[in-house]
Amino acid sequence: MPPSSKANAAKKTQFLILASAAWAVFGGTTLADVRLPALISDHMVLQQSTEAQIWGWADPGEVVEARLGSISAKTVTLQDGRWSLRLPELQAGTSGDLLIRGKNSLLVRDVLVGEVWVCSGQSNMEWPLGKALNAEQEVLSAQFPQMRHFTVARSAHAEPQEDCSGKWEVCTPETAARFTAVGYFFGRDLHREFKFPVGLIHSSWGGTPAEVWTPRTVLEAIPEFTPLFEAWEKTRLNYPKAKAAYDKAVGDWKVQSEAARLAGTPPPPEPRPPRGGDAFGSPGCLFHGMIAPLLPYSIQGVLWYQGEANAGRASEYRQLFSTLIHSWRRAWQKEVPFLFVQLANYNARKVPPTGQPETSAWAELREAQLQTLEVPHTAMAVTIDIGEPDDIHPKNKQEVGRRLSLAAQATVYFHDVPYSGPVLSEAQPEEGKIRLSFRHAAGLKAADSGPLRGFSVAGEDRVFHWAETQLEGDHLLVSSPAVRAPVAVRYNWADNPNGNLVNSVGLPASPFRTDAWPRETPSKP
Repeated sequence: MPPSSKANAAKKTQFLILASAAWAVFGGTTLADVRLPALISDHMVLQQSTEAQIWGWADPGEVVEARLGSISAKTVTLQDGRWSLRLPELQAGTSGDLLIRGKNSLLVRDVLVGEVWVCSGQSNMEWPLGKALNAEQEVLSAQFPQMRHFTVARSAHAEPQEDCSGKWEVCTPETAARFTAVGYFFGRDLHREFKFPVGLIHSSWGGTPAEVWTPRTVLEAIPEFTPLFEAWEKTRLNYPKAKAAYDKAVGDWKVQSEAARLAGTPPPPEPRPPRGGDAFGSPGCLFHGMIAPLLPYSIQGVLWYQGEANAGRASEYRQLFSTLIHSWRRAWQKEVPFLFVQLANYNARKVPPTGQPETSAWAELREAQLQTLEVPHTAMAVTIDIGEPDDIHPKNKQEVGRRLSLAAQATVYFHDVPYSGPVLSEAQPEEGKIRLSFRHAAGLKAADSGPLRGFSVAGEDRVFHWAETQLEGDHLLVSSPAVRAPVAVRYNWADNPNGNLVNSVGLPASPFRTDAWPRETPSKP
């Protein structure tokens, strides 16, 4: 055989080998070994005190068994190639290798049983430990072998996906810098308090609004969310024009960047690609790509840090956020606790010359978050005191994680610990003043030991004036000489307010308003 023929034959043989291997892995029904999703992998944490769900794919009718130590369960693969089984209730501290056996056997190594929490939202949840406050010290001390972290790779889809990309990592100084900082500090505090293993499933994407994290079919069934789909259709149809403009902008940017390099000056910011060319940005796309693949992994609860991308649409957000929570609970078939972070203070501090509080889209969004506490089994970490005026990503993630951990300890694990700052419960007019009553109010005081700030009152004319305050135990009286008969109170109603009301353990009061007057800021389309 000529040399060229031998080479071609060798190439053909190599191709057939590679093709056969790919067929066995990705779709050959005759070679369908038992397969597992990315979540069922080495170093994973299974949820304690519940039936832990294990699932995957195999030949139709194939018997599949899972065994962790002395605990086992067995099932038969359905006609669509899927199988799922539940390991009986596992106790925290159980560990070992998980054996999955069908026609072939798979060994998932170093499995722990403890508490599993999903950490989701936008960039403040995505923010890594390696960029948090005192990052170097925190990373070097992150030696917690019983804490594990799984990051779901970014993935947007028009339809729900069965699997994702990612891997479990053991918490060490070599790995922890990549962990979600909020999730890490939350998990570290829980681990220190209860000594059980903690698994953090991190699924977030910076700059994303709540609607992309909510199932599309759920949103389609609610008439109030029709504008979300109309806006997306407009974006999709405009994509060719937007892409052409983007391509031109990129060309101009390259020329300008080269000129800046030669001049020794900073380059201009790179243009952002437009949305509409794929599924990213469409309602439901991140639920489909980054939450659906996590189902039906057994979890304890959800941590949620998001809202910046919905500022300016507070009226919509109140219904949207509660819809998201209910839809996730239906998806998990469990009323999972939802612990979320209220937006921090941000932007330059303004002091209007008239003494009235500023109009604020951020204050309105915080109010929508506060109102979400009406949904059962939710809790909120107030962060109005730890933001940064010039950085939408405040670095003090330690305190955010601590406050979420306190909420979990009190509302999920039923430890008797204070976990919330004061939350308004009632406002009653009283002889030219308004008496405010609060929940979580033991030891009301000013955080800095000075006079209380941030309160304003208005009469029927709806004109607000800064208020004087008088503490009476767990109540607060507010008034103003300029308002003879006050009917409304607002507190910390600004992007970056300076109010200082806390309770005895120093947790800050949530911003609030007692009126239901129309919002002042126009809604974003």
